Amino acid sequence: QVQPVESGGGVVQDGGSLRLSCAAKESIASIAAIDWHRQVPGKQRRWIGSITNRGTTVYEDSVKGRFAISRDNAANTVYLQMNGLKPEDSGVYFCKYMKNAINYWGKGTLVTVSA
Repeated sequence: QVQPVESGGGVVQDGGSLRLSCAAKESIASIAAIDWHRQVPGKQRRWIGSITNRGTTVYEDSVKGRFAISRDNAANTVYLQMNGLKPEDSGVYFCKYMKNAINYWGKGTLVTVSA
């Protein structure tokens, strides 16, 4: 199975921090980009950020300055460092990458920020 696995979710207070991990089951060094998405109940998943194979990152406006994506190619792992968490950041966080025109999604990890 090539589905990545997210971990690191949990319950934190408003203003707290979490670091999520996305562990791939294959080499990620040559994958063009790995993305993070967030989904809340009853709504569609929304893209929140990406990291390219060169290490370049881009973010959705609401998380700029608070979230940071990094990668460790040797560990086949991408991280999402989340600081200054707000209640509206709550949701299930998914990582995703595309290989040979197919999107591979993890099952998600739940983040709850107390209001």
